[in-house]
Amino acid sequence: MFVAIILILVAVGSVLFHLWSPWWSTPIASNWGYIDDTIDLTFWITGVVYILILFFMAYCVWKFQYREDRRADYEPENNKLEWGLTILTTLGVAGMLAPGLIVWNDFITVPKEATAFEVVGQQWAWNYRLPGKDGKLGTAATQNITDENPLGINPNDPSGQDDVLIQSEDLHLEVGKPVKVLMRSIDVLHDFYVPQFRAKMDMVPGTITYFWMTPTRTGTFDVLCAELCGVAHHAMRSKVVVDNASDYQTWLAEQETFAQSIAEARNKTKTIKTLASK
Repeated sequence: MFVAIILILVAVGSVLFHLWSPWWSTPIASNWGYIDDTIDLTFWITGVVYILILFFMAYCVWKFQYREDRRADYEPENNKLEWGLTILTTLGVAGMLAPGLIVWNDFITVPKEATAFEVVGQQWAWNYRLPGKDGKLGTAATQNITDENPLGINPNDPSGQDDVLIQSEDLHLEVGKPVKVLMRSIDVLHDFYVPQFRAKMDMVPGTITYFWMTPTRTGTFDVLCAELCGVAHHAMRSKVVVDNASDYQTWLAEQETFAQSIAEARNKTKTIKTLASK
């Protein structure tokens, strides 16, 4: 009887903790409210099953507790029970999986009006690349990476010359404008994650992954790495600032392009060599 009471208290305590927990989701700042809906649905389905199982266990402990005047009845199979459990389990899994597949399809179906920008992950920093005035990102590859070109942009691609580089600084986005987030890693697995956007994706070396979103409110939000990527994983942080249209354009005009970055790096190298020769 004591064990049955403990099981019931665990079930009730779990429900109360969930309702009064301080660790709820952060306020959403993108169009992906569907992500919250699928998580809530999963909580409801798994939560109801969890409670039912605990109460069933408590009932069995109480109902079938040991008594000297009765013996257990061995029943190796019960087709009715097995079919019932199979059908209920199938419905539960389908109820969790189907909405997720629908949301995932939306998550990777990028609208035509979305503007692409790139996130580059490396141990242990975030770098970003935005299209320049031509509206196109230049090609890039890991083999192009040098001290002067840390993001590996193809120097022979005209589309990349005006690309805007944001290296180890805050990323800015314009509120209400859909964006396609292109992600690549230049060393190990990383994961670009902004909790308020409800959007995240693994970054696999040698592969470009992506998703899209629309920032829905202005503010400053933390960028985290959600994939264990080494000893300084905890310090791999950045910030994304969602601006109104005028503030965003002002910030964008102040940023350095790839061509400017290469020219500046070469001038520094030339200056160092000149000073070293004296």
